[in-house]
Amino acid sequence: MSRFATVAALGTAQTLAWASSYYLPAMLAVPMARDLGIAPSTVFAAFSVALIVSAALGPYAGRAIDRFGGRPVLIASNLVFAAGLAALGWADSTPALFLAWALMGVAMGSGLYEAAFATVVRLHGQQARSAITGITLFAGFASTVGWPVSAALESHFGWRGACMAWAGLHLLIGLPLNACLPRLPHAGAADAAASAKPETAPLLAGAEARRAALLMAYVFAVTWFISTAMAAHLPRVLQATGVGFALAVSFAALVGPAQVAGRVLEFSVLQRFHPLLSARLAAMAHPLGAMAIGLAGAPAAAVFTVLHGAGNGILTIAIGTLPLLLFGSQGYGRRQGLLMVPARLVQAGAPFLFGLGLDRWGAQSLWISALLGVTALGALMCIPVPNGLAKRATAQSTGTP
Repeated sequence: MSRFATVAALGTAQTLAWASSYYLPAMLAVPMARDLGIAPSTVFAAFSVALIVSAALGPYAGRAIDRFGGRPVLIASNLVFAAGLAALGWADSTPALFLAWALMGVAMGSGLYEAAFATVVRLHGQQARSAITGITLFAGFASTVGWPVSAALESHFGWRGACMAWAGLHLLIGLPLNACLPRLPHAGAADAAASAKPETAPLLAGAEARRAALLMAYVFAVTWFISTAMAAHLPRVLQATGVGFALAVSFAALVGPAQVAGRVLEFSVLQRFHPLLSARLAAMAHPLGAMAIGLAGAPAAAVFTVLHGAGNGILTIAIGTLPLLLFGSQGYGRRQGLLMVPARLVQAGAPFLFGLGLDRWGAQSLWISALLGVTALGALMCIPVPNGLAKRATAQSTGTP
């Protein structure tokens, strides 16, 4: 299987996985709550349970990919996604809703970006940077696809029918795509085969590596807090500025194309520069957009959405590539899972906490996420820049997915 075919399969499967999980509550939380007789905040609390479960499972899924490759782990995730979505469609009480989302958390912990990134690193080692970017280029349309499709399914078949439809798509599309991924030998055999071509030593080690890892984990946590809060509430945030519902959904759908545009910019232009530069520029995007909408209100809604989407798209690449560049590919899956534990835990509270702020302060709650974005920029500025990083990044950018 060619590298492009692998990236296309993983990117398409990731689009489905994100659209049917992470982006699901924004469109279905209200009808779920109305049908079950609970508050929408309860649905988001159940979604938070899924994020906590995914945080706990992430390092173990990453370790499994390090040992056996991504194919069996991702295939299993499609089966669990289908089961979790079916359980959501059948949920008739609050406990059943929470249990269904917990099952979804198992799938999310083993089937979203971290698993896909670990898969291509297991396949291509230090040359995986372009493949990671390629996957995010495909999956950048997850919100653009997920929100309108979920809304259309809900309007025609109800939220239960929408969940069942997404479950079927995992079995009909996601599972066959992941089943096409190359098989890999056990890690022991792979390591022996690779011993003749040892990978370049990691650029950071010891205390410097630990400091960078802590800063990186903080940046990832802020990134996922903002991303999750916007994924859950962006249409409502835009409405709070005075934008109508239909227009708010249309503007929110710009996040996907903006993410892809940001990733194309990173892939084509920013890779020529220091690899931390794109992450630092991206960290500025959401605060700048929040400032624009805070000062101008509804007329700046599209500007805010595009800036947020572009910044989030580039930072998603950084989540996959910075650990690879700084620490190397050996044990990447487990390391990535550990780095993402704080992010997943923070994510768990993001929809609920930002929702409370939105209830109380309306569009002014964006100043909270803007301030967090500024602190993430500060953390990125503090990550040590080892000699040779730019040279290695340039060398790795020559391959194409």
